[in-house]
Amino acid sequence: MNFIKKIGISNLLMLVLCALIIIAAEYLFLSGDKLHGIFLGLWVPTLLGVMIYLKLVYRERR
Repeated sequence: MNFIKKIGISNLLMLVLCALIIIAAEYLFLSGDKLHGIFLGLWVPTLLGVMIYLKLVYRERR
């Protein structure tokens, strides 16, 4: 519970979403749909980058 309060609910949900996207991308890639797996896998670093950017903007405003 302390871990959830430390990172925040929104960050935890984004990390869970990224984990689900990785699992779906791996499934697509290994099942033979390689291009869709790669496309879906590229969303994870994009979402993590947006999450880091929003955190930096929030800290700058404080």
